[in-house]
Amino acid sequence: MKKNSLLALLWLLAVPLLFSACTADGGKRGLTADAAPVLQSILEKGEIVVGTAGDMPPLNMTVKSGKVVGLEPELAEYIADAMGVRLKLKTMSFSELLPALEAGRVDIIISGMTITPKRNLKVAFVGPYFLSGKCVLTKDKALAEADEASDINRPEIKLAALKGSTSALFVEELIPKAQLVPAKNYDQAVDMVLDNKVNALIGDYPICVVSLLRYPDRGLTSVVSLLTQEPLGIALPGNDPLFVNWMNNFLQNLQSNGILDDLKEYWFDSGHWLKELP
Repeated sequence: MKKNSLLALLWLLAVPLLFSACTADGGKRGLTADAAPVLQSILEKGEIVVGTAGDMPPLNMTVKSGKVVGLEPELAEYIADAMGVRLKLKTMSFSELLPALEAGRVDIIISGMTITPKRNLKVAFVGPYFLSGKCVLTKDKALAEADEASDINRPEIKLAALKGSTSALFVEELIPKAQLVPAKNYDQAVDMVLDNKVNALIGDYPICVVSLLRYPDRGLTSVVSLLTQEPLGIALPGNDPLFVNWMNNFLQNLQSNGILDDLKEYWFDSGHWLKELP
């Protein structure tokens, strides 16, 4: 997708002025490590490290070449360009992302992560940049027509869900009678459904849509309406308010200029990237 070069240029020009304003005596009164530790570290090393799962198409996905692409990697490119730094995408399992952020191994997370009160107690969030929700992916049409969680809350039902995700929590709290089968990634979870090892997958809406596109002849079906509404946000360290403020303003800028809508249309309204998946 072609970027809005004017927007990127404006931000690239503004950021250095914001971060290194000169005083009359020739010194600098920009950032200090105490005031903005993560932000200053990013600027000093000239690189922002973004954590992502790399297996949540079309939000983020690893294609045959090994490159990670999707709506979120492209959003990360906008962020890096505006800061005037290199982008480094660091892939890991979804359940490892928050520990990596808290340990400083990544600077931010952009990976289909729902903003929840529990997560927000540990890290800061900016967004949402996308509204998602839970849906059911299955070969069983009766399950796919479920309007409420109670419709599938039965002991004989096996449900796959991504380990450490809100989908797993959704099953544990609202479908406690069903058997939860944790999956390390969405590829494994979808394969369980395809191979009849579970009755259904409880997952985010984009995964259900993409799975139907990827496997049109495998008998998959999904709910039409979402079981929940979930805001996806950018996770940042909680000890850098200036970084959070910068990210919030930048995301609002993308939204007001229609760039977020363009990203959603490009990655969701067409399956042009399907042929690139392994």
